[in-house]
Amino acid sequence: MTSLLLRADFFGGMLGVLGLMVGSFLNVVIYRLPKMMEAAWRAQYAETQGDAGKGEDEVEPAFNLAKPRSRCPHCGHPISALENIPVLSYLCLRGKCRVCRAPISPRYPLIELAAALLGLAAAWRFGPGVQAAAAAALLWTLLALAVIDLDTQLLPDVITLPLLWGGLLLNLSGQFVPLSQAVVGAMAGYLALWSVYWLFKLVTGKEGMGYGDFKLLAALGAWLGWIMLPAIVLISSLVGALVGIALILFARHGRHIPIPFGPYLAAAGMIALFWGEEINRLYLG
Repeated sequence: MTSLLLRADFFGGMLGVLGLMVGSFLNVVIYRLPKMMEAAWRAQYAETQGDAGKGEDEVEPAFNLAKPRSRCPHCGHPISALENIPVLSYLCLRGKCRVCRAPISPRYPLIELAAALLGLAAAWRFGPGVQAAAAAALLWTLLALAVIDLDTQLLPDVITLPLLWGGLLLNLSGQFVPLSQAVVGAMAGYLALWSVYWLFKLVTGKEGMGYGDFKLLAALGAWLGWIMLPAIVLISSLVGALVGIALILFARHGRHIPIPFGPYLAAAGMIALFWGEEINRLYLG
């Protein structure tokens, strides 16, 4: 028993430390991926307008997840490796750039801490093994999607579609649910919000949500099975409604200003991953 506990503690610590590093990478993804998508859209638009070529002097520098190096947005100081240690560097620098002393957003260490805590939670819930590692990967991906959607109201296909296929691949061996439940969950998740979208559009003439929401719910269905979909939709709708009302009442958020639904779907997916069976028993029992 003692050796098993030590093994579980070691595995949880490893996932926690890995979560800190993953959180640092997620900060890069959250900031750069929408800009990369925007650049790709501009290039595609230029091609349709017959302006695909650029002169040699007009070639834009490489901008992707690896290049250029991270820099201070105020003075352009390149961030060194010692200044990029998750959480610790922020604390040592007291939340300011080492050169110009401009404040660094606290969101960076918060995302790193959140990723570490999610890794620890996955190890606590599932124990050492492939299932916990896969759950941590799901949680980290949902964290990135939630923040990107908050910032840009986008849920990139380059994340949601691999997440969907990853869930189906893992459930080939029944890591979370039988494959049949995963396949039906993916189809039902997409069709559920797709139907709501078109019903709302037919009634009001407006678009109530984006296609990224369909794909995210489909991915959650692929990971957790169709049985979890009602709980996910219920939780996300309740939380979204409460937050929306609070924003309107206390933050003077305009009623006609769209509120991204992806963060609530991601949060509901996290809750269902940990306590979905208990929630289903509660409202089905």
